[in-house]
Amino acid sequence: MNLNPSKSSTSPELLFVLGGISQYSGAATAVSLFENISPGGVALLRVLAAAVAIISFRRSWKRKWNKKDLVWASAFGIVLAVMNLSIYLAIETLPLGNAVAIEFLGPIAVAAVGARTIKSASSLGLASVGVIILAGVQPSGTALGILFALIAGLMWAAYIVLGHQVARHGAAIDGLGVGMLIGAFVIAPFGITEMGAAFSSPSILGLALLTGVLSNVIPYSIDQNVLSRISRSRFAFLQALLPVTASVIAFLFLNQETSWAEVGGISLVLVAILIRGSDHSQLK
Repeated sequence: MNLNPSKSSTSPELLFVLGGISQYSGAATAVSLFENISPGGVALLRVLAAAVAIISFRRSWKRKWNKKDLVWASAFGIVLAVMNLSIYLAIETLPLGNAVAIEFLGPIAVAAVGARTIKSASSLGLASVGVIILAGVQPSGTALGILFALIAGLMWAAYIVLGHQVARHGAAIDGLGVGMLIGAFVIAPFGITEMGAAFSSPSILGLALLTGVLSNVIPYSIDQNVLSRISRSRFAFLQALLPVTASVIAFLFLNQETSWAEVGGISLVLVAILIRGSDHSQLK
């Protein structure tokens, strides 16, 4: 597993798809954890397992850290941990589609700030509609669930902004690992009471490690690669590929039927990406 965020010739779109495959595979493994642990406990285990995996693999303690790198890494890790926790708490009382659609407001806001041409603005609108269709929004939910989804969206926006700084000027992957370790301490009050039971079960620990690697380590390392190469507004826009990837995986490997509405949503996102890709003023 290569955790080096060095620049490569692989297209950002392809990297996003690969990251999405890993992320949604991790979501599938997390289902078993939810049967035994609360959302707060799962979020804590996921972030902690990912932090330990990266720090151990990279031997991050050998790096010469300066104050600036630690500040960026800490802020980045806290935002990431709160984002993971918030979306888990949101889907406790909201339909998954509603939570995803509300959370996507974060990347939309970041992309909108960077939309300086008619092409980029129209592509953002198409992608947003496509994501809403794919999310399958239903008129239900609770105020608390909506609040947690909004917090997740805010943290997603902050993740993009801070991640861009860490990728270009900070400690990159080492910062991701150390940041998530600090973030785990911040969200610990939401799941610490269940850690005794979790650490006494090898199966739960194994699932937590697998979830952390698939949902955090691989996709967030890919994000660091992409963020070091493109603008944060373009990165935010490409987040629309995630629900598309989820729908395609469900159709190909989980035998889940895809409705014509979902086909339309996927088409809108792909057309939006083509439009955005031809807008050369926004590619840097």
